[in-house]
Amino acid sequence: MFVDLPLDQLRTYRPDVAEPDDFDAFWADQLAQARSVVTAPVFAPVDTPLRSVQVFDLTFPGYAGDPVRGWLLLPEHEIADAPLVVEYIGYNGGRGDPLDWLPWSASGFPHLVMDSRGQGGGWRGAATADPHDGEPSTNGLMTRGIADPQRYYYTRLFVDAVRAVDAALTRPELAGRPVLTTGASQGGALSIVAAAHHDAVTACAPDVPFLAHPRRAAMITESRPFGELAEYCAVYPDRVAQVFATLSYIDVVNHAKRAEVPALFSVALLDDITPASTVFAAYNHYRGAARDIAVYEFNDHAGGGTLHLRRKLAFAASAG
Repeated sequence: MFVDLPLDQLRTYRPDVAEPDDFDAFWADQLAQARSVVTAPVFAPVDTPLRSVQVFDLTFPGYAGDPVRGWLLLPEHEIADAPLVVEYIGYNGGRGDPLDWLPWSASGFPHLVMDSRGQGGGWRGAATADPHDGEPSTNGLMTRGIADPQRYYYTRLFVDAVRAVDAALTRPELAGRPVLTTGASQGGALSIVAAAHHDAVTACAPDVPFLAHPRRAAMITESRPFGELAEYCAVYPDRVAQVFATLSYIDVVNHAKRAEVPALFSVALLDDITPASTVFAAYNHYRGAARDIAVYEFNDHAGGGTLHLRRKLAFAASAG
């Protein structure tokens, strides 16, 4: 059983993490470059068995204008003034089938699900390629291109996350809507990133978010994906400084410092994939004052499950 810090210490755990001097300039430049590619999103209607939800197969320009896929689900019976929910997917999963994503639209919220480039081989299929090559890496995604933040895999994925919000808001029925970002694990990280870097995001609900305080995570858990960092650094001990210099641009703690919208986090204290101290590091640094965290003391990386989904639905209803 994996055990991190006691809960009373977690609630005040606010570590100093490395932050590059050019952090804001780096991300402003990355997003400006992506937005300079003028390609209109495409929303292709999809024929499904669903009768209360319209489904669209979305293709939008992400990092470097690369085509990124997603689903847009529009409910026939929408909550008045409902925010658009933009959801991101956990590590090595993909957008799968529209039938995999019904709770939000069935509850009256328009819902966009962003596919994850180059992923989808682990537990749900994907439809988005990643055409960019990195340097030699360990198995998985964590060290792909890690020698340079400009070429790092997660730089591309973070840009995609912000561009997904841009794409959704081009729909006439969604233009001007408040936006709630959400997702679990890797998806939780992306939800914080979008909240930090897109002005249309008005609320954020990250579950057991990944990619916070990676240096600590690599030291205290052997579980993947963070375990990939330790594997790589063991093979390339001369590159440790560069690994964590690159990760300082990605560290969700640094993005959380720039997110001001109301947020509902979740954390599981027996989680060996995103250790609780790394989640609390992001939560305790989160800039927005209207923040809360649901603690599941005896749960692992699955978090609060259906119980927490009910809580998120209520949070979203109040965010409209």
